[in-house]
Formats: sequence, structure tokens, C-alpha cells
Amino acid sequence: ECESAFNSNITAFALKAKVIYPINQKFRPLADGSSNPSLHENLKQAILPNQPVEASPSSSLGSLSQAEKEDCSSSSSIHSTTSYDRFLSRTFVRANSFPEALICESVDLDLCIYNLHLKDLLHLDKALRREKHMMFIQILKMCLLDLLPKKKSDDELYQRILSKQENDLEELEKGLQVKLSNTEMLGAGDSEYITLADVEKKEREYAEQLIDNMEAFWKQMENIQHFLMDQFKCSSSKARQLMMTLTERMIAAEGLLRDSQDLQALDTLERTMCRAHMAKMIESLKLQIQEETKCRLAALSHGLELLTIEGKLSGRQKEELLTQQHKAFWGEAERFSRDFAQRGKGLVKASMARQAEEMAKLTLAQEEEERSFLAEAQLTMAPGEFLQAFHGVLERQRLTQSSLEEEEDVRTTEAMAVLCQELYRSTMEIFQKFVDLLFLETLPGVTGLSRAECEYLRQEVQENAARQLGQSDRFRKQQWELFQDLLEQDKQVWMEEHTLSSVLQMHLQDDHEGIVHQVLGRLGGLSEESTWCILQGHDLLLRSALRRLALRGSAITTLTHMRLSGKKSLLQELREQHALEQGSSQCLDEHQWQLLRALEARVVEEASRLEEEGQQIRLQLQQQLLAEAQEVGRLLQQHTEQAIGQALLGHARNAATKSRAKDRDDFQRTLTEAAVESVYVTSTGVDRLVQAYYQQIRKVMEDHEERRLQHLETLQGERMENYKLRTKQGPGEPSSGTPVA
Repeated sequence: ECESAFNSNITAFALKAKVIYPINQKFRPLADGSSNPSLHENLKQAILPNQPVEASPSSSLGSLSQAEKEDCSSSSSIHSTTSYDRFLSRTFVRANSFPEALICESVDLDLCIYNLHLKDLLHLDKALRREKHMMFIQILKMCLLDLLPKKKSDDELYQRILSKQENDLEELEKGLQVKLSNTEMLGAGDSEYITLADVEKKEREYAEQLIDNMEAFWKQMENIQHFLMDQFKCSSSKARQLMMTLTERMIAAEGLLRDSQDLQALDTLERTMCRAHMAKMIESLKLQIQEETKCRLAALSHGLELLTIEGKLSGRQKEELLTQQHKAFWGEAERFSRDFAQRGKGLVKASMARQAEEMAKLTLAQEEEERSFLAEAQLTMAPGEFLQAFHGVLERQRLTQSSLEEEEDVRTTEAMAVLCQELYRSTMEIFQKFVDLLFLETLPGVTGLSRAECEYLRQEVQENAARQLGQSDRFRKQQWELFQDLLEQDKQVWMEEHTLSSVLQMHLQDDHEGIVHQVLGRLGGLSEESTWCILQGHDLLLRSALRRLALRGSAITTLTHMRLSGKKSLLQELREQHALEQGSSQCLDEHQWQLLRALEARVVEEASRLEEEGQQIRLQLQQQLLAEAQEVGRLLQQHTEQAIGQALLGHARNAATKSRAKDRDDFQRTLTEAAVESVYVTSTGVDRLVQAYYQQIRKVMEDHEERRLQHLETLQGERMENYKLRTKQGPGEPSSGTPVA
């Protein structure tokens, strides 16, 4: 708000048009689009090219002081309450692979790499879900073989059961992929760019869709028992036994999947750190040409300034020569960037085609490996050994695919580095031609100096440029060390978040298990088998839910880093500037020392604010994770309640069946006693029985006649009362209040 309209317009134009500031630009525009002190300094120096110019590594404490005067709102605006809203709406390149990210603008690199990390987590979830479905089918196959030992594996009934489950899983996965694809297109009006707000919204919808898919799989698994009993007339005891075995083995499979997910999530993190390292290397190579240009132009400016002081060159001549050199040098630097982007796109396209071809071959080979393993191992291994071996095959396949992608990333990065070096060498040759043309042809004609004097001046200029380039190299090494420190800090934060996620899952597991045990303890009356089935089923669903929440927690951590990337870039540039000031000169006056101390205080302040705001963002995003954990807990509670209800219903039916069986036994015993007594029938006994029988019949008939007479008298009385009422009311008045009909 305190910026002048002129400076704001220039800064906005520079950020949009990607203008390369030709003189003394120490830092690129900040990642969050906020103002940079170097922009104001570069603007002032670029207006008058005849002013003495210094190279990039020279001290910029003056620029810091000037920035504090002219851009007094820089600090406060960055830390305003709306800064994150502004950052959430910022667009960055939608890179679908790491090679594509390598040719992005440097300000988009961090977000692109984090976005790729989210894609890797989604890909890992898909691979583990595929393994889970495959293990489910194989476990069901083994359970059916145990349940139907007399049936052959190619029996029609056997195949119908497996085909039904396989088709249901296939339809379930197809439906999920359609939903995920639709969500992926979110915010893709311009398919090349995406905002961080769109990324967070997509991740929330992904989480909801994956939870729905997980619940659908639970329902499919729970319906197997009813399916066997209804469609294939399997006895309830056999179907229940199959479900117990299926649940127990799926719990073991979930344990394998969880261990694999933890390891591969850490591998994905290492891969992301390596990608950040390689991307920084390519960025450094691309920026090297700008440092070379600035240092050479600074040396040229200094040499021409000496000629002007000696009176051999007028101010106008110097200004014209410097303008020509600026235009020529920065034109070549711009051509370097343009050629790198164009040829880099070709390298990316070739890399993607090569990777797609190799991945297709690998997929066919792995499918054949799976079929071969299933044909050989299932009939010869115990169930536990089979699951472990099958999981090992699938995990090895995933690692092979990941290694293939990593190798392609490294190969493409090396190709990009070679391209940078090639373009750098050709550009340096052109720069040398510019210098030779200036000193060996242009200056002798303008100044009247001899060729030997111009050659001596050219050597001095080149030596000056070499000294400045040496300072630039030392500063670049300091930048690299600071970047390495930043990577280590980020990795430490990732590991802390992973540990906190593990603690949260342990808490949720203990909480849910404790509730189920308390409920079952209060109910009582259930058999040990029913209680064990309920606990096993709950354990399976809980393991699956916690594994899903663990992967969602990794995504939440990634989104946290994406939100903080602008702040971290600002702090990193301040640290780089502080390192530059410390190494620029060994002797500083009082004013420079004060400015250096102010810069150090600014670094400490920004680090403190980054830590504070990082905690706020983590808390805000963790609320989403906790809300999703509550939703998963609600679904888990519903399924467990249903299982307990079915167990209680079965218990009641068994109790009723036993009661009816007891009554039936008492009746049979009475009949048996009567039959035994009937063997000893006498004439007196028969007369007594007949007389008693007739007495009972006579009594029943008398009672019946008496009830019949009473009923007739009642009906006759009601008819008389109704007749009297109608007579009193008259023929045209309806009877109100009495139910005549």
C-alpha cells in the first residue's frame, strides 16, 4: 500500500512479462509475488546505463536501506492475515512429470515438485489397492477350496463365485477411476496451470472418494456369507467358517500392506528430496548465464568508465557503447533461455515416450510373472507362506517400476545439464566475439588508441570479469550450502510429521478397540465364537481405515509445505542476502554494520514468523484429517454395530430353537407315558373314560347354548334402541353421534 504507483506498475510488469533485469539483479522475484528490494535498485540503475555498475556479488546493504525506505509495507504485507488467501489463489504450472517440472519457471519449482509428490502418493494408494484386491481373490479362492474340497478348481459353481467377486471388484475400481478422473479436471479451464486452492480441494475430494471406495469393499466382503447361503445353498455353519478364515487371512494381508506402505511412503519422500536437489542444480545452471552476463557487463562498464575519465571517450559515446553492449549481451542471454525451453521440451517429450514404452514392456512382463507365480505356488504353499511370497512379488514389481521412473528422471536431468552446458559454451563464444569486436575494432576507431593499447585494456576487462565471476562462484557455493541445509530441515519436519501421524493412529486404534471390548463385555451372552468373529471383523476394518488415514496424513503434510513454500523462499533469499553481505567485504563502516545487524534481525524475525504460521497452518489442515478420521470412525461404528446386531439375532434364534426343542421333548414324553398306560386298558376304565367324555361334551354344549342366547338378547336390545331413536328424530334427520351403520 505504501509503494508508489510507478514502482508497483514496474514490478507487476516485470513479474508478468518475465523481464530480465540486466544490471545488478541479485535475486529473482519472490515466490509469493511480493516486492523485492533488488527490483527497485535494478530499476534505478537500468535507467542510466552510463552509470558505474558493479557485479552481482558486490555489497547491497545500500539497496537494503533503500528498500526499507521505499517499500515500508513489504514485511507487514507479507505477514498480513490475507497473505495465505492470496497465495492459495496463485497459479503454477500443472506439471504431470518431473521432466516437465525441470523446464518450469524457478518460482514454480517447489509447488510443482510437491504436486508431483501428491501424485506419487495417489499412485501408491492405487498400487496397494490393486494388491489388496488380488490378495482378496486369492484368499477367497483358498477358502473355497477348503470349504468345497470335493469340487475341482474349474467347477462351474466355484468359478461362478470367483467371477462374481472379480467382476464386482472391477466395477468398483472402474467407478472410482471415473470419479478420480473427473476430480483431476477440477480447475482445468486452462489445462497448463492450476492453483493451490484447486489442489487442496482435489485432495479433499480424493479422500472422500477413496473412503467411499473402502466402505464399498467392506460391504462386498460382508455380503459373501449371504451370497453363499442364498445363491449356492451353502449351510450357515460352513459360510460362517469361511468368513472367519477369510477375515483372519485378510488381517495378515493388511499388515503386509501397511508395512509396505510405510516403507514406500518414505521412499517417495526420498525421491521428492532428490527431485528438489536435481531441479535446484538445473536452475543453478540456467542462472549461471545471467551471472556471467552481469559480471561481463560490469567489467565492460568499468573499463569504459576509465576511458571516459582519461578523456579518450565522451559520456555520450560511452553511453551509446554501453547500450549496444547491454542489448547484445542480454539478447543472447534471452536466446539462451528461449533455446533451453524449446529444446528442453523436446527432451521431455522424448523422455515421456521412452518411459511409456519401457513401462508398457515392464507391465507385460510383470503380468506374466504374476500368472506364472499363481499357477505354481498356490497349490504347493501354506496360506501364510503364499501370502508372504505373493506380497513379495508384487512389492518387488512396484519397486522395479519406481526404479525405472527414477532412472528416467536422472537420465533426463543429465540431458538437461548437458544441454545447459552446450548452450552456455556457445553463448560464451558469442560473448567473447562481442568483447573482441568492441576492443579490437570499435574502440580503436572511436578513441584513436592503438591496437596494442586496446588489447591491454581488453585483458584488464577480462581479468576484472574473472575476479567478479570468482566472487559469484563463491556466493553460489554458499547458496548451495544453504539449500542443502534447507533440504535437511524439510526432511526433519517430514519425519516429525510422520511420527505424529503414527501416534495419532495408535491413539485411534486403542480408542476404537477399547470401545468394542467394553460393548461386548456389557452385552454378555454371546458365544466365544461370535465374540471372536466380531473382534476379528472390527480389527480388519480398523486396519484398513488407519492405513488410508496414514496416507492422507502424508498428503496433509505435503499441502502444509506447499502453503509455506512462499514464506520459506522469502526466508531463504534473506539468508542468501545475509551470506552475501558477510562475504562481500571484510571492512565495514558503522552504517554498514548497522544495516547488517538489521538484516540479521530480519532473518530471525522471519524464521520466527515462519515457525508460528507453520504451526497455525498445520493445525488448520490437521482439523481436516481429524474430521475425516471421525467420518471413518462413524462408518466403522456402523459396520461393527451391524455385526453385533447380527450376532445378537443369531444368539436369540439359537435360544428360541433350544426352547422349542425342549417343549417338543416334553410333549413326546407325555405321549410315551400315555401310550404305556394304554397297554393296561380294562372295561371299568373304558366306561369311566367314556362317561367323563360325555360329561365334558354336555358341559361344552350347555355353555355354548347359554352364550348364544345372551348374544341374541343383546342384539335384540340394540335393535329396539336404534328403532326408538329413529322414531324420535323423524324420517328426514340423520342420526348424529350414534354408530347406526
